[in-house]
Amino acid sequence: MRLSYRNRELLTLVVVGALTAIGFASVYISLEAQISSGSLTYAVFFFGLYLAAHVVARATVPYADPYLLPIAGLLTAIGLTEIYRLGTRDAFRQGLWIVIGVAVFAAALVWLRRDYRVIARYKYLFGVGAIVLLFLPLAPGIGETINGARLWVSLGPFQLQPGELGKIALIVFLAAYLQQRREVLAQGRLKDWGPLLLIWGGAMLVLFATDDLGSALLYYGIFLGLLYVATARLAFVAGGLGLFLVGAAAVYEGTPHVRDRVLNWIHPWTTTKIYCPVSGRLAYRQDCQSYQEVQSLYSIAHGGFGGTGFGNGTFQTTSGHQVIPDLKTDFIYSALAQELGLIGVSALLMVYMLFVLRGFRVALAASDGFSKLLAAGLSFGFALQTFVIVGGILRVIPLTGITLPFVSYGGSSIVSNFLLVAGLMLVSHRANREAA
Repeated sequence: MRLSYRNRELLTLVVVGALTAIGFASVYISLEAQISSGSLTYAVFFFGLYLAAHVVARATVPYADPYLLPIAGLLTAIGLTEIYRLGTRDAFRQGLWIVIGVAVFAAALVWLRRDYRVIARYKYLFGVGAIVLLFLPLAPGIGETINGARLWVSLGPFQLQPGELGKIALIVFLAAYLQQRREVLAQGRLKDWGPLLLIWGGAMLVLFATDDLGSALLYYGIFLGLLYVATARLAFVAGGLGLFLVGAAAVYEGTPHVRDRVLNWIHPWTTTKIYCPVSGRLAYRQDCQSYQEVQSLYSIAHGGFGGTGFGNGTFQTTSGHQVIPDLKTDFIYSALAQELGLIGVSALLMVYMLFVLRGFRVALAASDGFSKLLAAGLSFGFALQTFVIVGGILRVIPLTGITLPFVSYGGSSIVSNFLLVAGLMLVSHRANREAA
């Protein structure tokens, strides 16, 4: 008997719940040398939370892709397990953000269950909202600079990265505008390109001011990706890449933070001592500017093929300090690579690839232009963000400070990625319902 979409989803969630329980148990056994029912509370709570999300999906989008939610659940389970291994207090906070993310996911499904395409009417509102969210970290009083990049907003005890939500708003704007204007864009009339250039120029201005090349690459890459999907003109992509390289060169020359990131990428080790801006003394680059990158590479190498196992990685010195700063956020992939090994993180990347594949299948199945562009933009943005952070850690590209989707510690990223899953499931539901 053929299982329905939602029954397949439920069966896959049961498997994810079992894997989560095994992961938490193995971490607790490694750390405490005993089995504790308390550690399994995280797994039970986690499964109950996704079961509630499944019930909402069953009621609102019964024809949606059955594997998007379980894959998101598996990725959050991997991240929460590793964060729990690094610090139980951080795991509790991450769990709260996952609860908020699932609530936002459910609210989006309920709100847009009849016809999500209504949001295309407010494309300019989404475009302006994307720019405002990117500008927000520059606002005096609430904006905050962390690790040389001004991407954060402090609201009391909370730190938010509004650019994560700005990414979703930008995708909605581009999908709606390009669907409406894609045929006339090829004619090159300025009045048709005007709103696109305005949004792009504003985004580039903000990203230049935030001193973060990674976010610029992410947002601009989404812009070029959707432009190509809408027009099928490689010339537009080539010209856009040329403009990005010119802009990146200007940022490199005018921004010391970006210049240091590039130098750390090209020459992470030095054999002679250079000036260290942190201590004000002479030191090897691997002991100063590129300390995080080098220690991250050592962590990955230490994992080998099979890894040390959950809970058995070496992440602290004998005095109790973390070997790799910001391990739970920017460098959580390095922690996973040490404890899961090359085989484990390769499987993790395959899970990401599977999510992207399902997303692009949703885009191909969609029957209208806005839905196709929306699903393609959400899938491409997810894939590009994963590549930018993993590529930076592995020295494929300069290191950037963006998060690994669903896995890294951070509330803004969790909420925005759950919105992304909701968008793909809404598009998938409509496409599969029409096909049925």
